[in-house]
Amino acid sequence: MSDGTPADLFLDAAIGLLRRVREEESGAVAAAGTLLADTVESGGRLFAFGAGHSSLAAQDVVYRAGGLALMNLLAVPGVVGVDVTPAVLGSALERVDGLASAVLDSSPLRDGDALVIISLSGRNALPVEMALHARALGIKVIGVTSVAYATETASRHSSGTFLKDHCDVVLDSKIAVGDAELTLDTVPAPFAPASTVVTSALMQSVLATAAATLADRGVEPPLLRSGNVDGGHEWNARIMEKYGDRIFYHH
Repeated sequence: MSDGTPADLFLDAAIGLLRRVREEESGAVAAAGTLLADTVESGGRLFAFGAGHSSLAAQDVVYRAGGLALMNLLAVPGVVGVDVTPAVLGSALERVDGLASAVLDSSPLRDGDALVIISLSGRNALPVEMALHARALGIKVIGVTSVAYATETASRHSSGTFLKDHCDVVLDSKIAVGDAELTLDTVPAPFAPASTVVTSALMQSVLATAAATLADRGVEPPLLRSGNVDGGHEWNARIMEKYGDRIFYHH
């Protein structure tokens, strides 16, 4: 590791990853944003899913000031975050065959909707099966993953495939296998993961693209405003009423 504080080095690494994403994933971001805009305009609903820490980037775009009101969280019990006890149970559930199909079949998702699936490795049964089953149901799938895992690790799904193999659009976060940006001789393992920073930035880039695309088409983007600014609650109440049948976190 070169000179500089660990904080400086981590921020430099994160900035470098964000620059790579901006330069190398601009086409995929545009395609994903357009797909979401198409879905909104055609009357479809938007959902996001992530397991474990990948769920953080999914939750970040649900019921969010400045975000699209139509983005709903697809929750899988036990894998949404680290609140499950023991925490390792969440990791184990990601490898269970059949769980994703059961969740989708009991969810509001239907033909014509769009689902963003976030999985850093994209190798576990849950995200792979979810993408496969969603597309079979007529749902458009956007995958947010690190493509590097598909060349450096083995799939844990019976098909031998990865999330990236079953998506309409793939966004590559560029995160290295292991998700740790720093090493020090005095520290026994690599440390300082950047996947949340980069994945959240990718998600916000896609939603910004979707909102601007809708506006360019003459469609008011269904955006939420902060409840901590004057008029925010009234604004949000109007959006909730207009799109209530496509918002599932409000009932």
